[in-house]
Amino acid sequence: MNSPAYCADLRGQVVVFRTDASLEIGSGHVMRCLTLADALRQRGAKCIFICREHPGNLCDHIESSGFSVHRLPVVKGVHQANAYPSPHALAHAHWLGASWESDAEACRSTLKKLLPAWLVVDHYALDIRWEVAARAEAKGAEPRLFVIDDLADRHHDADLLLDQNLGHGANDYRDLVPDHCQIFTGPQFALLRPEFAHWRETSLTRRADQRSLERLLISLGGVDKGNVTEQVFDALKNCDLPEKVKITVVMGTAAPWQDRIRAQALQLPWSTEVVVNVNDMARRMSEADLAIGAAGSTSWERCCLGLPTLMLVLADNQQPIAEALHNAGAALYLGTPRELHDLASRVATLQVPAALHSMSEAAAQVTTGEGLTALTDAMCNRD
Repeated sequence: MNSPAYCADLRGQVVVFRTDASLEIGSGHVMRCLTLADALRQRGAKCIFICREHPGNLCDHIESSGFSVHRLPVVKGVHQANAYPSPHALAHAHWLGASWESDAEACRSTLKKLLPAWLVVDHYALDIRWEVAARAEAKGAEPRLFVIDDLADRHHDADLLLDQNLGHGANDYRDLVPDHCQIFTGPQFALLRPEFAHWRETSLTRRADQRSLERLLISLGGVDKGNVTEQVFDALKNCDLPEKVKITVVMGTAAPWQDRIRAQALQLPWSTEVVVNVNDMARRMSEADLAIGAAGSTSWERCCLGLPTLMLVLADNQQPIAEALHNAGAALYLGTPRELHDLASRVATLQVPAALHSMSEAAAQVTTGEGLTALTDAMCNRD
């Protein structure tokens, strides 16, 4: 894809992102916000992040990507799982590490200084109450609000809303947002870095001539708090993989089990490399014949490149994604890590070239990887 042309509507404008990463939240929310921020920066915007310093946060990574981060402290001495109970608490309220009121107050002071044109919110612990409070006292300079959601389980005061998952439609949100809100739903609008659309043709062309399983890619999220990767290693030992197969394991910077996984990789009977915080994921996916992965936001990257996938659910919100992709023939749903005992039979099924081809074709139909342009255009052109 070509880089987008500069858009006068955002040139010199400030866009603020409120999102978090942690060992519990994972890295997906921050990573897709970084993708959007990169695209907006190319269109002339100045992007700034507000993030709480949870264990496993990605504040350093955001800053290394060239963006400023306003850091919010984690409340000391409070266990997040029981923090700030309320009869109106959201299902994921404990992800915030503070009350929504105090979070909104902290963000409001930052917004008053920055006067952003847009506020982008990607956080399951925030809803319309926070959104209204955070934008209060803007004195005629209230930012437009772009909400990124996956759950359709709470109200938003949004001008734009994105749910990039397969299975949700605009009607799922119509009663949860104002009438003027522009709603984007489906993987065709997934926030994928331009490199995935760039590698798509190469990847799909190679798969058309694929004859055997030679490269296996394992990627179980940026954190893998429960060390599911090691469980996959154990299950692979019972699989009849070709001797020549090469395995690549991709882990995130915040993954706590990196050293253990590197040691375990040396015990596998196949050539196995463990890489961390890669910047060429599209190329690696394009070269892989099969993936074992979590049903998170990386699902859309794999689909864009037609990469057949054995999919695991590592969090409740991933269940609908896994089921939808399985029903579409775009992935094979394994279940939770407790069901890895079926891995051998599933791998055997996908060693048949026709099975790989069929799944690849179905996956490629899910998204072309060009949704980022549509969303940045919408932000530029919103009155």
